[in-house]
Amino acid sequence: MSPRSAPSPSLGRALRRAVRRQLRRLRRRLHAPAVSLVHDPGYERALAGVPIDPLRADRILAFLTAERLARHDEVSLARPAAIKNLLLVHTPAYLEALERPATLTSIFGVDLDDRETERLIDLQRLQAGGTIQATRLALASGRTAVNLGGGYHHAEPGRGMGFCIFNDIAVAIARLRGRGFTGRVLVVDLDLHDGNGTRAAFAADATVHTLSIHNRHWSDTGAVESTSVALGAGVGDDAYLEALRRTLPPVIERFRPELVFYLAGCDVAADDPLGDWRLSAAGVLARDRFVVESLREPPVPTVIVLGGGYGDDAWSYTARFLSWLLSGAVVEPPAAEELTLLRFRQIGARLDPRRLTQVGNGDDWELTEDDLVGIIPGVPHQTRFLGYFSRVGLELMLERFGILEQLRARGFRSPTLQLELDHPLGPTLRIWGDAAKAELLVELRVNRSTRALPGHEVLMLEWLLLQNPRVSFVAARPRLPGQSHPGLGLLREFFSLLVVICETLELDGVLFAPSTYHVADLGARLGHFVDPRQAALFGAMRQALAGLGLDSASDAVAAGRLVDARTGAPVTWPASLMVVPVSPALRAEVGGPAWQRAAAEAATTLELRLLPPPA
Repeated sequence: MSPRSAPSPSLGRALRRAVRRQLRRLRRRLHAPAVSLVHDPGYERALAGVPIDPLRADRILAFLTAERLARHDEVSLARPAAIKNLLLVHTPAYLEALERPATLTSIFGVDLDDRETERLIDLQRLQAGGTIQATRLALASGRTAVNLGGGYHHAEPGRGMGFCIFNDIAVAIARLRGRGFTGRVLVVDLDLHDGNGTRAAFAADATVHTLSIHNRHWSDTGAVESTSVALGAGVGDDAYLEALRRTLPPVIERFRPELVFYLAGCDVAADDPLGDWRLSAAGVLARDRFVVESLREPPVPTVIVLGGGYGDDAWSYTARFLSWLLSGAVVEPPAAEELTLLRFRQIGARLDPRRLTQVGNGDDWELTEDDLVGIIPGVPHQTRFLGYFSRVGLELMLERFGILEQLRARGFRSPTLQLELDHPLGPTLRIWGDAAKAELLVELRVNRSTRALPGHEVLMLEWLLLQNPRVSFVAARPRLPGQSHPGLGLLREFFSLLVVICETLELDGVLFAPSTYHVADLGARLGHFVDPRQAALFGAMRQALAGLGLDSASDAVAAGRLVDARTGAPVTWPASLMVVPVSPALRAEVGGPAWQRAAAEAATTLELRLLPPPA
């Protein structure tokens, strides 16, 4: 080689860098997980009056990480979609209209102020960015990526509707087109509701096929590449799966997609509060598996988004599906109480203990009188809740655990904490509806005790009030004994909070004395009666009262209609201690093998009968 033809040193370095980049990309592709997950803590935002679970994504991720099907450090974070990307789909006039709360009021069906408007726009921009990120990951790996959000399929280019502001799938596709991707795209929309917005966005685009199977059409179904099937109300597993098997494979065979978006809405389930179909959990899972398996030969990069799903149980359908997708086997999600405690433990393990005890960091928090007790003359010396938690620390826990966000979802926009550390019955935490402290939502009073349960130091729950003064008792939710207002529906969250507090303080468990049958029924989902004979009695009571709602069961016990079948004597509710064991020693003692044997033996002596109500 002549000197003139020899490569320059700089050219050689550039070539080596290019080779190294390609090798890194190849390694990432070879070692990429079969399924990539996208999530962001910012997904946890609630809206009062709309039954969207703000913790849906977080609950799914908590379940997957607990089952070791995913790791937090492998989850890709979402970034808000850029305005320039939103403008690829939505008109400038529509985006300008979003600055007016009235626009979002029409989309969500509830009155919104400026702050709520901003929060909702930020939320859906973030989730649209999550769908963009999932699309990037799916194409880079050639596999499947899941955005634990998204699916806002009702948003059309010039208007939003049905809880949807930005059509994240349409934005992700338009962004790809702007970057040179010309492949055929299939949108499989299996939300209960029509994917009208996505269909409208690509009505004239022959390279995007929108397939939607739903209960009823929301708009004109005309499009150059579209399949719209309206099945009506009351659809069950068999009819739905038959329609899916009849519709999807021919579309895949003819259209031959090079990228698929699957909107796996869970509002098709029988227990969805906004739905009118009757699909079982097995039916929803069969649907999801059929879609994924239909795209495996040949494999097609697939982006999965959550879509619709309302109420507290919507998360479980996606969790069940993703457990199969990640492992090849179906893992049944835990009960709500167990999942809540699991989430809190995971979050608590990631909290810096210094943040729980500090009075402020000079940036985010201001000192209050509650934080300065003992410093100002004449103020008592108790400075921490249970000798450990500052007001700042408690507020941090309540925020991170999602409890304050759930209060906001119930219409209390500025929940306010108050600590009374010198209450004669024990340190007390109150949460008010706002800074004016006109509506009491939560009152929690606890003590550390070494005498309540000999041999153990426990957190004694002296008093817990959870109430929503803005709602009224109705036939479906009647007054329970001792209630002045309906509950907040957060009992499991507060019991889980107390368990995490116990673990933080290295206590043995949470001890409480349920005053009524219905409190014991709720408490038994996490804890045990200390006395195994009381556990046997409660089990016999629950069996005799089977088939009654909790309110009716409580009324029957209070009215003396539950009797000893042998003597006819009424069975009254015995005030007896219950405990949620935390330490291994207490778990072995209460709920352990010897305890279970004693409870089983006591159960053999019990036979209860429920008398009919008086004529």
